[in-house]
Amino acid sequence: MKAVVVDQIGDFRLADIPRPEPGPGEVLIKTAVTGLCRTDLKIIEVGHRDLVLPRVPGEEVVGTVCALGPDVDSGLMGKRVYVYPGTSCGTCRPCQQGAGNLCTGMQIMGFHRDGGFAEYVAAPVASIMEIPKNCSFDQAVTAEPLSCCLNALELSELQAGERVGIWGGGPAGAFLAQAAKALGANATVIEPHEARHRYHEQVLSSPGEERFDVAVVAVGAVQPYHEAIERLNPRGRLMIFSGLAKDAAQQPIDLNSLHYMEQKIIGAYGCSYRHGQQALELISSGKVQVENLISHRMQLDELGQALDLVRNRAGMKILLYP
Repeated sequence: MKAVVVDQIGDFRLADIPRPEPGPGEVLIKTAVTGLCRTDLKIIEVGHRDLVLPRVPGEEVVGTVCALGPDVDSGLMGKRVYVYPGTSCGTCRPCQQGAGNLCTGMQIMGFHRDGGFAEYVAAPVASIMEIPKNCSFDQAVTAEPLSCCLNALELSELQAGERVGIWGGGPAGAFLAQAAKALGANATVIEPHEARHRYHEQVLSSPGEERFDVAVVAVGAVQPYHEAIERLNPRGRLMIFSGLAKDAAQQPIDLNSLHYMEQKIIGAYGCSYRHGQQALELISSGKVQVENLISHRMQLDELGQALDLVRNRAGMKILLYP
């Protein structure tokens, strides 16, 4: 089958590799479409703490079940499915607390096992969920980034009617804004690049004097974090949604401000299976509109050009077809 393979950090190749065979408890999925995100660019160019090489990347995958592993329910054959990228143990402390994304034995598609930048991908039955009939593959593949946004907003304890400031108007910022709106909040995106303003209902080039109950930083830069914490209301929550480079991760903050204003700083990483279910429901019900966020539809062998778009922030959501 045709696939993208990363053998070493800094490069990738388009190769013809053996089609995977589904093992016990697994299905084989014929890939319909895979979403491209900035994490894929990071994996290829600089690596990732969870990456095991060689690897077929791609963590945002939808497709059709075309083969079954041993002892798998035959009723799954032919189903259109979304693949939750993680495989958790279900027994460790984080799993028991409902945080499967923090599982001590987490295995992530595209990191620990091969992902969706290929014509076929094998996945555990426990990681798949059927796509609603009124939801297209192109819509359903956005459930993964939307799931990560839902996890962050859940951790922020967002309440209907609260004001959310989102630093970064890229795909993550756009999904965060839509998710916050679907949950009954008022979302404003802070995005200095005017070319991206058309993707957002409420957008500012800078925060000005606006204040927020929840601030989410969805861009991997230092200054937005300092801006965001300054714009928090009393009892406001700052969500660390995007990580920073190692040499920038240590930042001075005014702990007295947190103390006197009873504010919180909360990390958010990835998503759990239930967030995928929630995301598919929001998309299929029309409460979250994703079609207008898809800026490019490209072939898998155009990955180089697609990565350039991500690198230069020249697009929004980019979809790849095998």
